[in-house]
Amino acid sequence: MPEREIYLLSPRALSPETIAVAFAKTSRAPESFRAIAAELSDEKSAQFHEKWVVGYGHASVAEHAVLHIAFENVSRIAIESIESNRLASYTEKSTRYQKWGPDDFTVPPELDGHPLRDEFVDTVRLLFKAYADSLDPVRVRVFERFPRRENEKDEAWDRRVRSKYVDVCRFLLPAAALANVGMTANARVIENVIRKMLSHELAEVREIGAQVKDVSKAETPTLVKYADAVPYLVETIKDLENRQSSIVNSVPFGDRQSEEWCTLIDYDKDGEVKALAAALYRFAEMPYADALTYVKALPASELEALADSLLGRLGKFDVPLRELEYCTYTFDLVMDQGAYAEFKRHRMMTQTPQRLTTRLGYATPLLITEAGFGSQYEAAMEAASAMFEKLYAFSPDVAQYVVPNGFNRRVLAEFNLREAFAFCQLRSAANAHFSIRRVAQKMYEEMVRVHPLLTKYMKLHEETWQGVEEGYFSEV
Repeated sequence: MPEREIYLLSPRALSPETIAVAFAKTSRAPESFRAIAAELSDEKSAQFHEKWVVGYGHASVAEHAVLHIAFENVSRIAIESIESNRLASYTEKSTRYQKWGPDDFTVPPELDGHPLRDEFVDTVRLLFKAYADSLDPVRVRVFERFPRRENEKDEAWDRRVRSKYVDVCRFLLPAAALANVGMTANARVIENVIRKMLSHELAEVREIGAQVKDVSKAETPTLVKYADAVPYLVETIKDLENRQSSIVNSVPFGDRQSEEWCTLIDYDKDGEVKALAAALYRFAEMPYADALTYVKALPASELEALADSLLGRLGKFDVPLRELEYCTYTFDLVMDQGAYAEFKRHRMMTQTPQRLTTRLGYATPLLITEAGFGSQYEAAMEAASAMFEKLYAFSPDVAQYVVPNGFNRRVLAEFNLREAFAFCQLRSAANAHFSIRRVAQKMYEEMVRVHPLLTKYMKLHEETWQGVEEGYFSEV
């Protein structure tokens, strides 16, 4: 019998397009991957992709060509577009652990030559100055709570507690702030990334899309060369934007607001039963309808025993079985932009964020107030709000650049119970940012209310969303 072999086709020796062809050809060629790759050249690989991927639409072949793309000095609002692709991996410059300098921001291309450009720059500089000025007083307050350890040097002390004050001051940073992000994705995803970005409403994002295309063509010239703007995206977005303005004008703004910031608007009422039935279905030789009928007829004690069999052994770092994905939830949420920056990383969810705005108010961290910086903070946020309204009259999309992290944002999210375990446990952890902990705890509370049988197995940090509000916010 042939011996098992497992090995790498190294990108140091082969181009991404050649690796993709080597994997693709195994479906019809009996030779080993090494033998197939040895017969290929970049030219032959390009011809293969031109015929099969481009000509016949076998796009899955492109998934074997993987690229690592570095984005530097792009705005936080542009990063949202970059990171909106589900099947990719990202690592982003953190506002929790790094500090921003006074010039670390961009000016949207749409404002070149526009009368509002100078006022925009002045407002962003005001926000960055407020950010810089807040660091020392908030740090002093944090040092009082977390005193120096014995023999601990100044640098080590600051490093240990840095996130506790930097991630408070970050509420002042606007979406124009620059950041870096690294992305790893296959060529099929990259092609979609390019198309989406070239079709985007913001000029900066379209410019980045063109650069991504140029960079990607150096490694996968055949697989991305036809990526271009998509009329469907461009025209549909424009049409929906036009429609929403008439809807907005027909309803008084104040009447559309709600004090509810976390609303479970829909959920599968039989979700727990469906998940348990699916778990039985996996191992029993019966139709799903029979498994569902069986579980629905179980008395409460046996349902609890079945739930414990499914989830009772979960360890802290274990992932529940996939059958939990048959139970779903839909939330309408309002959270500060800093919290959303972490919320958006959960790409297994279906998320629909609204544009950044200053019209939903802003959060004020308690440490800002306790540090005696409340009036400066409020003045900076009000200046941003005033600039937002001026920019909004010109372009609602461009107005997003001036919105600081502390302002609230609305997002619709749908996800399954398996993802709920991942989100709630990770984002309620003691080392998670307090803004996202508040969201995770409130969402958990809502899910426990409707599905107590399975959600009780989530392992959350011992606190409540009310406790987070009281302990970390002056205003939410």
